[in-house]
Amino acid sequence: MPKFKASAVSNAARAAMLAQLPPGIRSRQINNGNGLNVHILEAGFEQPGRECVLLLHGFPELAFSWRKVMVPLAEAGYHVVAPDQRGYGLTEGGDARYDGDLSQYGFLNLVRDALGVVFALGYDSVAAVVGHDMGSPVAGTCALTRPDVFRSVALMSAPYPGTPEYRFDGQSSAQAIAKVHADLAALTPPRLHYQRYFCQPDANAHMLECEQGLSDFLRAYFHMKSADWAGNNPAPLSSASAADLATMPTYYILEQGKTIAESVGAAMPSREQVAACGWLSDAELAVYTGIFADTGLQGGLQYYRALGSAQGQAEMLLFDGRQITVPSCFLSGAKDWGTYQSPGALEAMQSRVCTDMRFCELIDGAGHWLEQEQPQQVVDRLLAFLAGQSADSSAKN
Repeated sequence: MPKFKASAVSNAARAAMLAQLPPGIRSRQINNGNGLNVHILEAGFEQPGRECVLLLHGFPELAFSWRKVMVPLAEAGYHVVAPDQRGYGLTEGGDARYDGDLSQYGFLNLVRDALGVVFALGYDSVAAVVGHDMGSPVAGTCALTRPDVFRSVALMSAPYPGTPEYRFDGQSSAQAIAKVHADLAALTPPRLHYQRYFCQPDANAHMLECEQGLSDFLRAYFHMKSADWAGNNPAPLSSASAADLATMPTYYILEQGKTIAESVGAAMPSREQVAACGWLSDAELAVYTGIFADTGLQGGLQYYRALGSAQGQAEMLLFDGRQITVPSCFLSGAKDWGTYQSPGALEAMQSRVCTDMRFCELIDGAGHWLEQEQPQQVVDRLLAFLAGQSADSSAKN
C-alpha cells in the first residue's frame, strides 16, 4: 500500500465537519490509485447495486458543499459520492505547495483522480458526474475523454466551452489571454482578472492572513457571490474586451493593488444579514474556516495556475475538436455572474461542444452557490435529468 502524508486537518476541524453533516451521510478515505488517499462523503451506500452519481466541488469549497443535495439524491435511489478534490480538505497525498508539482493539477490528471474514485468504489461507470465552479470543467473533461465511464454530465455555474484549439494565425491562446490582462491593467483605474490574481504567489497568504480574519473573509466572499448580495445583476457581456469585463463585480475583476479580501470586505454582511442567511449558518461556515485554516487554500489555487499554464493548454490540444456526446445539462443561479464571465462560453457549450444538451436553466433565488442556496431546486432538476436518461435506456430496450 502506498504511504500518504498525514492529513493537515486537525481532529477538531474534522469533528466540526462531521457534526454538520445531515444524517445519512458518512465520511471515509479511499485509495484512488493515482497517488491520493481521497476523503469522500457518501449517501445511499447501504444498498449495493445502485447507480453512482459523482459530485465534484469548486473553489473555495469542499465535498461538504454538497451536503444538502446528497441525501435527497440518495433517497431517489442513487449512491451519491462527493470527494474532497486533489489539494483540498481531508484528501491526502497531493502536492499543494506553490513551488510544487503543478502538473498534478492538469485536467487529465484530475480525470484520473475521478476515475480512480469510481473504480475504487467498484463501479465501471457512473450515471452522472456533476461539477460546480472549477469542478465543472473537470466534470466536462471527464465526459469528453471517458464517455464510457461518465455516462452523463451536469455542469454548474461555469459553462464548458470545450478544449483549447490549434491556432495557425500566429497568435496562441496564451498570447490572446495575455493581451486581455494587459488591456485590463491599462484601464483607469487599472484592473486585474481574478484568475490572474489567484495565480500570484501571495494570493494564499492574502486570504489566510487578511486583516478581517479568515472566517470574515469567507463569509464576505460567499455572501458577495450569492443571491443575497444586491449587487449581483448578471447579464451577457457584449464582448471579451477589457472594458466589458470590467463591468463585472470586483470579486471577478479586481481593482489592481487590492487583495481579494479587501475587495469582498466592502460587502461584508451585517449581523442581521448573517442571522437571516438560511443557506450558510455560522456553524457551517466554521467547517470551511477550520479546514482551510489547517490546509491553506493553495491546493485550490493550483487549479487556476494549471488551467492557464502553457503545459495545461498543450496537453488538452490532444482533444481539439472533440465534443461531449453523452447527455448533458447546465444549471446556474439566476444571480450568478459565473454564467457570463467568459463571453461566448455559454453559447459554444450549447451549440458546438455538447451534442446532447438536455436543458440549460438558471435557478431563481440562487447566486454562485446554487447547491447550497437552492438545494431542492438543484435536486429536482438533477433527478429530472437522470430520469430522462433512464427513459432513453428503457426505450432502447
